[in-house]
This record gives sequence, structure tokens and C-alpha cells, in this order.
Amino acid sequence: MKIVVGTREEIAKKAAARYEKLLNERPNAVLGFATGSTPLDLYGELINLNKAGRLSFAEVTSFNLDEYVGLDGTHDQSYRYFMNENLFNHVDIRKECTFVPSGLDVSDEKAAQYDEAIKAAGGIDVQLLGIGNNGHIGFNEPNTPFGSITHVVELTQNTREVNSRFFASIDEVPTHAVTMGIKTVMNAKSIILVALGKAKAPIIRETVLGEVTPKVPASVLQLHPEVEIYLDYEAASLL
Repeated sequence: MKIVVGTREEIAKKAAARYEKLLNERPNAVLGFATGSTPLDLYGELINLNKAGRLSFAEVTSFNLDEYVGLDGTHDQSYRYFMNENLFNHVDIRKECTFVPSGLDVSDEKAAQYDEAIKAAGGIDVQLLGIGNNGHIGFNEPNTPFGSITHVVELTQNTREVNSRFFASIDEVPTHAVTMGIKTVMNAKSIILVALGKAKAPIIRETVLGEVTPKVPASVLQLHPEVEIYLDYEAASLL
């Protein structure tokens, strides 16, 4: 596990350099993307590198971690919409090669097909993660089995409250989501986790130094052979 610490701007640039190196070595890489406020600086750097001709997404295939149940891709709080607005519309990626779990067709069969599509694409080369204050990765809440694959999850009240800042009120926040499972995430060849701010410092300490336990889903990353954790100084303050 590699820890990279710096200012928000520094870690965004360092993480973007990781993608630059990968895509110049393997233009047809399979990328796992995440949503939320945490990756926005990184996505901004990737857009800048693309516009500068330093990397290309033209041959990339991507899979997103999760999607809210009940929202279609045109809803302004759906994760398909988020990815289009914050990355895909600004780079040379083929939209037909970008995949986000369906928030409308949420059968077990459809969820399993998402994992099969990842396998058929050759597996994810780099999976990007954020982390919740309770240690969730994707929407895998505490006590999610480490062997889980893509599935529907009921969101905790805490997660809904945290995400309510993106909605008019908590009543509009969906109660369920479709998420890659922990096994799905761990099957990625490499993983990048980004965490920002003092509020993330306690869970980062548990993730990096604590017991590996389903009570802290992100702690499973200790078992992965290639993980890079990018932290601003506040998020790293308890390490």
C-alpha cells in the first residue's frame, strides 16, 4: 500500500500522472470511475491532460462503481449524468464504451451481468475509489461481505444525510443504490483511493492501520497487492 500526501492540487496532479503513464503505455486500458465531490479535482486534471494531448481516452473502456436506484441517466443527480458533465463530455472517450450500472433495471440478473461485462472487457486496470466516513467504498456499507459482487444495497441514514447536500432535501435522496461489490472492486488490477479533509482522517487511520474487518469495508484494501492512497494533509493527519 502506497500513501501519497500533499495539497489537494498536488495529489490531483500526482494521481492524474498515474493515469497519464497508464494510458500512454496501454491506450485501451479499462478504467473504474467513481463519483462525488472527491474526484472532481482529478477529473479536472485528466481533462487538462487530454486537451493538452498528453493522454487519450479514445480506446478506453470504463465502468462506474455505482448508481442510485430509481434515477435514469438524464436525472441531474444520477451518476451517469455526473460522469458526462464532469469528465466524459470533455474528453475523447467513446460514450458507448462507458458503463454505469442501471438505476432502473435492478434485478439480480442485471447486477450479475455488470460483473460479467467487466470480466469480458479484460478486468479493470485501475479502480478509483472515494471513502465514506463509515469506511464504505462504492456503496458497500459496513458489514457488507467481502465476497460480494455487484448488488443492490439499502443506503444507511448516515450515507443519505451526507449525500443530501446534492439534493433539495433528504426526502429526495434515493433509499437504495446499485454498487459494485467488494469482491468486484478487489478484482481490479490496481486501486487508487482519494480522501480529502479532516473528517476523513479517522477512517483513513482505520483503513490503513486498523484490523481488516467487514465493519470497515475499506480495510480490505490492505489485502490488495497494488493500492495507492492519495491524501491531502488533513486526511493524512492521524497516520
